Amino acid sequence: MCNQQEFHRPRLRPDTPVKPPELDLYMPATPPLAFIATLEFWIKIFRRRYHFRHLFVPLLDEEDRTLSDIGFERTDIQWALKLPLKVDALKALEVCRKGRAKK
Repeated sequence: MCNQQEFHRPRLRPDTPVKPPELDLYMPATPPLAFIATLEFWIKIFRRRYHFRHLFVPLLDEEDRTLSDIGFERTDIQWALKLPLKVDALKALEVCRKGRAKK
């Protein structure tokens, strides 16, 4: 019988690509700006997730007591690893961390 409330993880809105600027003058060799903006968005998303995995996957090998000392829980890290790519897992983990600190 535990008297602690169940922790509910936050609902997060996914990131979206930024709309490219409208050019006043189009040159014959103007690249498709919407395509380039989308490509930059996805490259940023993949780099962000790679960075997150590089930092947090090794933490799963640590003991639960060590994780709680740094303010994380194993279930939160596993949850953040399964988030969609468009959601910033580092920010989601930080929101979880602050939510647990309030309780």
